Amino acid sequence: MTRFRMFTVLAAALLIVASAGAAAEITGSYVEARNAEVYASHCFANAELGLRGELAVMGWQVDQGVFNNVKLDGLGVVAVIKASRTLGDPFTTPYPIESVMVVDERATGEQREALTAMARHLSNDLIGTVVRTEAAPISLDFHGNMHARKATLTAGEIVRIETRAIKGTDSLCHLDDLYYAPLAELDHAMPAFTLENRFSGKGLGVTFSAPRRSSAYLGTFTVRPAAAD
Repeated sequence: MTRFRMFTVLAAALLIVASAGAAAEITGSYVEARNAEVYASHCFANAELGLRGELAVMGWQVDQGVFNNVKLDGLGVVAVIKASRTLGDPFTTPYPIESVMVVDERATGEQREALTAMARHLSNDLIGTVVRTEAAPISLDFHGNMHARKATLTAGEIVRIETRAIKGTDSLCHLDDLYYAPLAELDHAMPAFTLENRFSGKGLGVTFSAPRRSSAYLGTFTVRPAAAD
């Protein structure tokens, strides 16, 4: 075999390996909103512990990639969770947790299972027990610039989140700071003001609307090949 042919074969092999690795990685966008403040003074946030913050909506939109050997390009998944205690409270456990999953209506059965598995992985199993699964059109839009913190998440008529940037006039007592970390594993996250956070579905024994709070996070996520297989 000539050196040129050897080089061509080696380059092709490296390209195949690189392509396989890139395909196994998954990237996308994320938004969450709770029924408690994430950007607040400590005295205010402490006053909510055990009383609020047990409800949350978490939404993922895949840009491209593979999870559990299933291609998920362009698909979305939403988890609506109901915990037993305030999510993020370092002194108590939020379990047991029940959840309603909304999977992209365009997804196949195999893709729906992979989307739910991905959400469970990225939330560190915060999804808990899935009591109901729905299929609906899912859209997550950062309106061109995530750093503007303006986002809209919809999952049919079941879920809607709308956010904007936090303003000084949103402050509760002018000592506001990040009190809770995001519920999901993210590459980059920013807090946002929730204009609308609504769940009107079935399965959790409760519907809710928790608008006009500094209670949201926007971010991006990546699942590396070892975790995505």
